[in-house]
Amino acid sequence: MNLLPLAPDGTTPVRVLTIAGTDSGGGAGIQADSRTMAMCGVHACVAVAAVTVQNSVGVSGFHEIPPEIVAAQVRSVVGDIGIGAAKTGMLASSSIIEAVAAVCTEVGIGKDQPVPLLVDPVCASMHGDPLLHPEALDAVRNTLIPIATVVTPNLDEVRLITGIDVVDDRTARQAAEALFALGAKWSLVKGGHLRTSTSSTDLLFDGDKFLEFTSPRIDTGNDHGGGDTLGAAIVCALANGYSVPDAVEFGKDWVTRCLAASYDLGAGHGPASPLWRLRTNEL
Repeated sequence: MNLLPLAPDGTTPVRVLTIAGTDSGGGAGIQADSRTMAMCGVHACVAVAAVTVQNSVGVSGFHEIPPEIVAAQVRSVVGDIGIGAAKTGMLASSSIIEAVAAVCTEVGIGKDQPVPLLVDPVCASMHGDPLLHPEALDAVRNTLIPIATVVTPNLDEVRLITGIDVVDDRTARQAAEALFALGAKWSLVKGGHLRTSTSSTDLLFDGDKFLEFTSPRIDTGNDHGGGDTLGAAIVCALANGYSVPDAVEFGKDWVTRCLAASYDLGAGHGPASPLWRLRTNEL
């Protein structure tokens, strides 16, 4: 795969922003985002939206950050440091979603804005533990997705947001169209959870054409944070000037490498690991 360029020593690297929740077990959320961003040679800025209590087995609770503090973090980073792209992850509640959408519009982040925005509409952990209040789904549909440059739900999130149960290529295309209809500039339906073949295909749609990105399916139960890792890699590529299709291709290749390098952690699911890059000559 072609890796993103590293800035020379003493040179300020490309900057990106993740607006998401923490993972105390270090496998997903802001921790997964920051790991990938660092390994991609990008400086990660963060706006913490929630603090979770979780480990490799599951999520036992979370605490929401006040919406005005979430928005203030975004405003502070963009006003001083500047960013090339941003992503959202766990936003927990309608009030946080509305605050994030408003501040992103204010500072020029989002669809048709100077700074592209990837929306990962996190609704639940991989164990099924809720990470979004149920009443906030309307805010995801009506407030967050409409400002997305690209929206990247997994199949469970697709079903919650659109009501479409993706079981094959036909229903994946229907889901991509339904997500696009909610206002995103591009919709990406991730096929990683559709375990019906030896490959994994993600489907990208821009309202006109469908693009497929297929990789070998990695046989591992250690896939915690895989969606965060994919989204973070896409954002890093966008910040480096990639088009959305090229950024998705880069992200797909990246997360496949991370899944192949995943490791055991705790009693549950270990994380997808971008640390593979440290063990190669590709730095």
